[in-house]
Amino acid sequence: MNLIPADPTLSGKPARAKRPAQAPAKATSEPGAGDHSATVPSATPPVPPVISSSPLATPPALTAGVASVTHLTEKLAAYMTAADLKKVKEAYRFSDEMHLGQLRKSGEPYISHPIAVAEICADWKLDAQAIMAALLHDVMEDQDVKKDELIERFGAPVANLVDGLSKLEKIEFQSQIEAQAENFRKMLLAMASDVRVILIKLADRLHNMRTMEVMKPAAKARISKETMEVYVPIAHRLGLNNIYRELQDLSFAHLFPLRYRTLAKAVKAARGNRREVVTKILESVKNTLGAAHIEAEVYGREKTLYGIYKKMRSKHLSFSQVLDVYGFRVVVDSFPNCYVALGTLHSLYKPMPGKFKDYIAIRKLNGYQSLHTTLIGPYGTPVEFQIRTQEMHRTAESGVAAHWLYKNGEANMSDLQQRTHAWLQSLLDIQQQTGDSAEFLEHVKVDLFPDSVYVFTPKSKIIALPRGATPIDFAYAIHTGIGDHTVSATINNEPASVRTELRNGDIVEIVTDASSRPSPSWLSFVRTGKARSAIRHHLRTINLPESIALGRQLMSHALTSLGMSADLEEHLIERLLKESSAKSLDELYADIGVGKRMAALVARHIFGLRGGESASAPVDHNSAAELDPVTICGSEGVSVQLAPCCLPIPGDAIIGQLRRDQGLLVHTSDCTQAKRQKAKEPDRWIAVKWGSELNRRFDSRIKLLINNEKGILARVAAEIGESDANITYVGMDEDKDNVLHQLRFTVQVKDRVHLAGLLRNVRRVAGVNRILRERS
Repeated sequence: MNLIPADPTLSGKPARAKRPAQAPAKATSEPGAGDHSATVPSATPPVPPVISSSPLATPPALTAGVASVTHLTEKLAAYMTAADLKKVKEAYRFSDEMHLGQLRKSGEPYISHPIAVAEICADWKLDAQAIMAALLHDVMEDQDVKKDELIERFGAPVANLVDGLSKLEKIEFQSQIEAQAENFRKMLLAMASDVRVILIKLADRLHNMRTMEVMKPAAKARISKETMEVYVPIAHRLGLNNIYRELQDLSFAHLFPLRYRTLAKAVKAARGNRREVVTKILESVKNTLGAAHIEAEVYGREKTLYGIYKKMRSKHLSFSQVLDVYGFRVVVDSFPNCYVALGTLHSLYKPMPGKFKDYIAIRKLNGYQSLHTTLIGPYGTPVEFQIRTQEMHRTAESGVAAHWLYKNGEANMSDLQQRTHAWLQSLLDIQQQTGDSAEFLEHVKVDLFPDSVYVFTPKSKIIALPRGATPIDFAYAIHTGIGDHTVSATINNEPASVRTELRNGDIVEIVTDASSRPSPSWLSFVRTGKARSAIRHHLRTINLPESIALGRQLMSHALTSLGMSADLEEHLIERLLKESSAKSLDELYADIGVGKRMAALVARHIFGLRGGESASAPVDHNSAAELDPVTICGSEGVSVQLAPCCLPIPGDAIIGQLRRDQGLLVHTSDCTQAKRQKAKEPDRWIAVKWGSELNRRFDSRIKLLINNEKGILARVAAEIGESDANITYVGMDEDKDNVLHQLRFTVQVKDRVHLAGLLRNVRRVAGVNRILRERS
């Protein structure tokens, strides 16, 4: 590495004056940000000494030291031109001036944080624009520097990166969750146009997590939870395994400090106990590969503490039962030797059945490639091996950042870039179909689950989907138009339900019909964000008249219950739309109809606008249940659905659940599932009643215990038909003695009276021992 002397303007604090118009630096206490700063007089206290210790002995948050500008300069000089380095120095000087007098909660000058973020980016050899953005990433948010000023001083690309990293300063957010969701939406969309945004953001989050010891326990837990739910999956999705593992361990250390320290102590003790086994395996593997004339690097690797903890939790094991704390990595010189090395290792130790995975032939979503195999090592302990080439190893450790680390790299780097670009582009598709920021973040988080299944189209194209995905997810992954018009599916040339969970290697074919439309019930089983957002978009647009009608009815009931007229004055409508961010009254009604807004809360707000009680006054969560019941006629379409768990029919006591973007779901009052959900979200339940004119049939489930005798099914079916009911489903469970059978029917009836008559008639059939209506 070519080292150059530190620039005197970088290594010290040159005398300068603050900008005359600059307001005092403010504390960045925005929840989740993790930028631990505070404003103090400009006198700079001594910088605390660097704390250094084993990451296994103490929480990793203690290992971060004070950032060195000299060190950053040396790193950059190793791969940047003099002209680029000069631009970075200008960005540093500007950032240092803007953050003058601002300290982190640890007592360090705030500028140490941007320098540390830039250092992490320099490890990836990001270009000058990215390093400049890393140094400037907080000046817009903390110091009110405008984007136009950054464009003028450093150019549009740098300003766009900083803007994508900056949080929003909007006061009209209804909740902190909504504000956080909007910040993520902005960041992820900026990332879709330039992946450097998320690389800098991950570096920012990593340094904040390393230096969080001074934060209060509640703040640590909140920020760590956010890191685990959002940033860890993003790092994994982009293949940044080093950051992925470190963020996991840091979050674990702050969320469960006692568990972390206990496990760290156990691993440290086990390290000494298992040293003999590890050494023996290493020597055996090296000798065996050498005898086969395979050039390879072989080294042991220790599982992360969070990885061990996760395995203990998921499999209910004690630490002593987790045998594969250690694994081994074999890095060979060529692609064919991956498979040769695999065969050589299988001849050395016996492989465990079902524990081999070929991620080279079918790589992971994030570009990861390796052969995984688990062998029975010496003393009978299972040992995991990962076999890969040097190029695969670079991608496995650095992911999408390998594009900058190894610019003269191989073809798989460009393929990884294309895969990443396709995923980032899907974020834009989801954004176009999504109603609000919280929903957008929900869809993206669904797509970030690391476990995947790989299925094939009839033309043998591989499609990667989250585990638990269904043919509907597959259809939307191909094209939104195919998903919208899906009728049925075949899996491995066999007809299958559209809610069937797909498995690795399945060949899936979708049957479409131009007249078919998405069903609201699909939302209960689809797994991908793209499918979920497309279905919700359809329900909001295609079924808009139904949603508006339901919302208007709910609003009328809510206003009447507060003693107000349902007819709103013009000036009230204008104020209501302005404060609710809705474009029209119909849009507001539609939001109420699909469950995005609560009619009771909107009515309370209108009451406040009319000069009554304050709109911000506490709302009784039981107030929704006190409104006049909403009438259910059964012909409202998809805006009103009957819950499949209890299948209410006219005559049942019922209650309504307003579900987000899915309209009104009607349950029976004694439904156990409804009771559980009502305890969690009491404000989403309203009183409903059956209308007087019901011109349709309703599904109901019945269960029969019958003798196993000839013709019994035909006699029961005939009696159901004679009772003027239609059968839509029949199923049978056989007991082990083959004496009694359980028959299950789904029948269509008019109401409870009709069902009661049907039950009486079927009970008289010879061979029927018992019959009852089946509940949830």
